[in-house]
Amino acid sequence: MITAICPGSYDPVTNGHVDVIGRAAGIFDRVVVGVVGEPRHKQPMFTVEERVEFLHAALAHLPNVEIDVFRELVVDFAHRWEAKAIVKGLRVMSDFEWEFQMNQLNRHLAPDVETMYVMAGPNVSFVSSSGVKEIAAFGGDISDLVPEPVARRFKEMFPAGRPGTPENPGD
Repeated sequence: MITAICPGSYDPVTNGHVDVIGRAAGIFDRVVVGVVGEPRHKQPMFTVEERVEFLHAALAHLPNVEIDVFRELVVDFAHRWEAKAIVKGLRVMSDFEWEFQMNQLNRHLAPDVETMYVMAGPNVSFVSSSGVKEIAAFGGDISDLVPEPVARRFKEMFPAGRPGTPENPGD
């Protein structure tokens, strides 16, 4: 059985993530989606429990996908699951620059784990978690960009957008 991991913060999961994970699930016997427990470089909007719940709902149709939380180096997480590959999605050139650096560091730490990149499909190549959060916070429609439970949660959080927007001029 060949296992791959798809690590990320998934804050929140987007349809771009689902696209990449689904394509990885078509290649590998088992895909473990690794949710970073406490991202060091950013403060998550959603709790780790919410992020895992969103992923379970979004990936329920993929029987060979598991979800786990990790708080160690990504290569240590890969070793824990006996993964042969780390699968990452790429959207734009700036993604490549960051991922190239991470690939070199991971290769140094774990030469036995290969990193593979999947280009996001054209219908989701522009979707980012940060972009989704910005649109949702101002009351924009994100229903085509994220799984339904994520869109519903954003509606609960920002029913009329942020204060000071045209939809919600008070404050």
